[in-house]
Amino acid sequence: MSFDRAFDESALFRICFVCTGNICRSPIAEVVFRELVRKAGYAGSVAVTSAGTGDWHVGEPSDARTLAVLDRNGYGGEGHRARQFDASWFDQLDLVVVFDRSQERILKSWASNEQDVGKVQLLLSFDHEQAAMLDVPDPYYSDAAMFDSVLSMIERACAALFRQLEPGIRRRVS
Repeated sequence: MSFDRAFDESALFRICFVCTGNICRSPIAEVVFRELVRKAGYAGSVAVTSAGTGDWHVGEPSDARTLAVLDRNGYGGEGHRARQFDASWFDQLDLVVVFDRSQERILKSWASNEQDVGKVQLLLSFDHEQAAMLDVPDPYYSDAAMFDSVLSMIERACAALFRQLEPGIRRRVS
């Protein structure tokens, strides 16, 4: 994969996870959600990608601590290269999932219409047990324990999101 990778236009559903720099939270969610999709047998039907609101890390791999937490938990995150979200992508996406309210504000301000504004959702809003927290903390300035905690939050919320999307995906695939 490169940071200029294209969306899979043939997919029935396209989702993009967007954090700040695309090196910690969003790559974790991309890997976790892609694995849920793969295990359910929908790999060719659901396109999963990620990006950041900022351009500081464009072209860089995921943070080493991101790769370490993914590896420790049986995921692979190698090959990722950070990229910045582009507002023109809204037309190609069904859902844009963000990790905190600042990203939500930024992405909604980039949306050109109400339909695109509606595509922007906080990840934790899909998990009733975590929804009150609103934000997944940014582990970038923290330690390995925070990366473990963030992975756990993302896994739970991605599982909840997948449970909500899966019936619609199943109908479209059948």
